Parts: sequence; C-alpha cells; structure tokens
Amino acid sequence: MARVALVTGGTRGIGEAISVTLKENGYNVVANYAGNAQAAEEFTKRTGIPAYKFDVGDFAACEEGIKKITADHGPIEVLVNNAGITRDTTINRMDPQQWVDVIQTNLTSCFNLSRLVIEHMREIGFGRIINIGSINGQAGQYGQVNYAAAKSGIHGFTKALAQEGAAKGITVNAIAPGYIDTDMVRAVPENVLEKIIAGIPVKRLGKPEEIADGVLFLAKDESGFITGSTLSINGGQHMY
Repeated sequence: MARVALVTGGTRGIGEAISVTLKENGYNVVANYAGNAQAAEEFTKRTGIPAYKFDVGDFAACEEGIKKITADHGPIEVLVNNAGITRDTTINRMDPQQWVDVIQTNLTSCFNLSRLVIEHMREIGFGRIINIGSINGQAGQYGQVNYAAAKSGIHGFTKALAQEGAAKGITVNAIAPGYIDTDMVRAVPENVLEKIIAGIPVKRLGKPEEIADGVLFLAKDESGFITGSTLSINGGQHMY
C-alpha cells in the first residue's frame, strides 16, 4: 500500500512541485493550503491530489485537519513541512503581528504537524519528516529577522527531533533552498534579480523540481540512515 504523504503549503510553488513529484513516485499525496481556494481547486483538478484547508500555525486547526486526512486516506507516514510566508521589513518598522505571523506559520507549524503525526510513526516504527528551511535561515537576510529566525529555528528543531525519532525508525531532515524560480522570486525587480543571480555560482535560479527531488530522496524507505541533516540546494550560493 502506498505511503500517505502530507505536504503543507503543497498547492503552489515549491510545495506543488513536491506534491507532484511524490505522487509520480507512488506516494498517496495530500496537500494542505491556507487561503487561496481557487488555486487549490485548480491544483486538484490538474494533479488529482486532494487539498485540505487549515491554518498550520493553529494547533487545533491542525488537529482537525489531520483527523480528516486520516479518515479519508489513512495515517500519515511522510510529512513535509513546507508552508511558509514572508512579512518583510526592517525590525524598526516591524510590528509584533508581523513577527508572530511568520513564526507561527513557518516554525510553530513544524511542531504542530510533527506532534500530531509522530505517535503513529512511533507505533509502526517508520516515519519521514522533512522540513523546508531556507538559505536565509543559514546566512540571514536584511529585512527578514522574522523569516530568518523561523527558518533558522527549523534547522535546530530538525536536529533535536531527529535524535528523538531515530530509535523508532523516524528520520527527520531539512532542506535549505536557495533562490528558486517561483512567482515570489520572479516578482523581485529585474535589476535586483540580476544581482541575485550574479551571486549564485551556477549563475541561475533553482527549479522547484530540484527541491522536490531532494524531498523525494529523503522520503524514501532506503534513506533510513540519513537523519538530522540539512541538505542545502542553493547553487553554491552559501556553503554551510
């Protein structure tokens, strides 16, 4: 029977590429989304992957979402914590809500979902948790103290949870993407984007599918000896 995989923020951008790649490789994939119902409906029609709406930063909402997914598809054995938002501004202009929103969606979500799926993983002696960090969580970025803090926290969360899960057959790893060719990155002014690409040793943006391939590798049953690791997929921009 195909393993059930949940991809949070899984209907657009990098998340969509992860969802599609896992499905193409035999996983029973479900995607989560936060608010864009039209995009989620189009995603499901296009891919055949069901999408569930709930706020990953809210534990009670996650609990309800996991119950629905489990009832419809079975217990989750592969969790990809991909959901993320930005609320960029320098700290002297950042209001408390901009801080809280990013921490809740990007970091607290990893706790919420992992906490809700790990008991079943412990019971069956198998689990794959893959957390999507960021190059900006490793190197920092001007105007992103909230985002960088959340993504850096993901890397520490990954290492600690990996130690807890190892004896139960649960691996926990992270991927730290660099600048990837998504709508969000393409919205950057052209002159700024040119400077970004000039600073990447391979001289191009990454592709969402390249992140998805990394997730697929870590999700496989055969990757059980890899845990607590962060795979940097950034074209050599930050070697950490």
